[in-house]
Amino acid sequence: MRMYDNPVIGGFHPDPSVCRVGEDYYLVCSSFEYFPGVPLFHSRDLVHWRQVGNVLDRPGQLELPDGTPASGGIYAPTIRHHDGRFYMITTNVSGRGHFLVTGERPEGPWSDPVWIDLPGIDPDLAWDEDGSCWCAVSGVQVARIDPASGTVLEGPWPVWSGTGLQHPEAPHLYRVGDWWYLMLAEGGTERGHSVSIARARSPRGPYEAAPANPILSHRSTDLPIQSTGHADLVSAPDGTWWMLLLATRPRGFFPAYHVLGRETFLTPVRWVDGWPEAGPVRERHPAPAAWRPLDPEPPRDDFDGPALAPRWISPRGRPAGSWSLRDRPGWLTLTATGATLDRPGHTFIGRRQQHPDCRVTARLDPGRARAGLSVRLDEAHHYDLEVGGEEVSVIARIGPLRQCVARHPVAPGPLTLAVEVRTGDIPAPSVTSAGDAAGEPLGVRPGGPDAIAFWLDGPEPVRLAELDGRYLSTEVCGGFTGRVIGMYVTEDSAAFDWFDYRPTAADPH
Repeated sequence: MRMYDNPVIGGFHPDPSVCRVGEDYYLVCSSFEYFPGVPLFHSRDLVHWRQVGNVLDRPGQLELPDGTPASGGIYAPTIRHHDGRFYMITTNVSGRGHFLVTGERPEGPWSDPVWIDLPGIDPDLAWDEDGSCWCAVSGVQVARIDPASGTVLEGPWPVWSGTGLQHPEAPHLYRVGDWWYLMLAEGGTERGHSVSIARARSPRGPYEAAPANPILSHRSTDLPIQSTGHADLVSAPDGTWWMLLLATRPRGFFPAYHVLGRETFLTPVRWVDGWPEAGPVRERHPAPAAWRPLDPEPPRDDFDGPALAPRWISPRGRPAGSWSLRDRPGWLTLTATGATLDRPGHTFIGRRQQHPDCRVTARLDPGRARAGLSVRLDEAHHYDLEVGGEEVSVIARIGPLRQCVARHPVAPGPLTLAVEVRTGDIPAPSVTSAGDAAGEPLGVRPGGPDAIAFWLDGPEPVRLAELDGRYLSTEVCGGFTGRVIGMYVTEDSAAFDWFDYRPTAADPH
């Protein structure tokens, strides 16, 4: 029996929504303050996914001004396919609210936004037999809309608010047989997250709740996968049903820390007496009948192509003058747009950290610039490996504090920088008792989720510093995103010859 490992899409890929067209599956995720927005993935078996683009890939579709807060921007998209066309609906909470875009092909191009005047977040789309288009939003409310113009034709009106837990959101409407099912998340996207469902004969209701709600939750368990919720259902060609959902993998001492953000997981669904049941979500599951692995993406980007790969993202925007693949062919040239990573408006191009254990290396020609690699959650929480003034340094920004923790001289010219994230052999940062005068050992408290080491790579590598990873976690920083590791410049221009990201052997996924 084939098995698959969860998560099926690792790293900061929350709020998954999926649709099937024939034997092909397409999935989108929230992108928050990052540009381009709404990453889009393709699969033929629900297990192996490859990013084929971003739905919102031009400024006319996605306005994220410098004032957009961390974890603002794009929330909870839904993707659907209807009458030969793809639809993606989402909310820009830092802009004009709900909008949808359409495309003939999932890879794009996608249309300009059609705005929809409805309350809440997490919009959904569904069509009934007469062609009417229904939009459900958090709360939960339902309206009938014209998707071509965005006009609200009926509603919105409240239909069901879950089982009474906080934050009923992430609604999805499905027609299965003679019933309309309304599935939602509730309990908040923290450890109490859950999935509940109700059904009615019409999208308007009235809805009756499933007797076994919640149909999925890991709250109050010791399972390694937590915060399960914000799910979408899809049926496979063989008639089996599956659920894509977000969850986290917390590690370390209480309260445990998740550093990769909320990730995308897959679990089978059973139908019992007319109701779907799912979970628990395991780290390994028996796989769907289809099994169509994809060739792994190359770990190194040599920047030889005409455009950046879709996995590269930047906070709030990527001005045309801030980057180039043409100024120095075979290199990515970055030009400073801001003097610090501590404020919005800087030049940064990165990718999500997708594995608990990984190593990133990059070849940098700094010239006269101040540039390097950064591991970031937001402007107030990041660790930087920076080159400038013939010196390489490690800088830690943790909330209101900013400190240089290491320095080392370097010769002019290109050099290789490395960042290594490790979950094993974590040093204990503090003690729980004072010991005594006899020299008995101190009570050592377990450490954080991981350690982040910074290296000047080369024939004789130099480890410059190692920092506690808990300070770049959601439990410390807050917000809805996860770690992003990338290249930056805060003074003049610098060029990167390549960027290499590899999961290390310690990571089972």
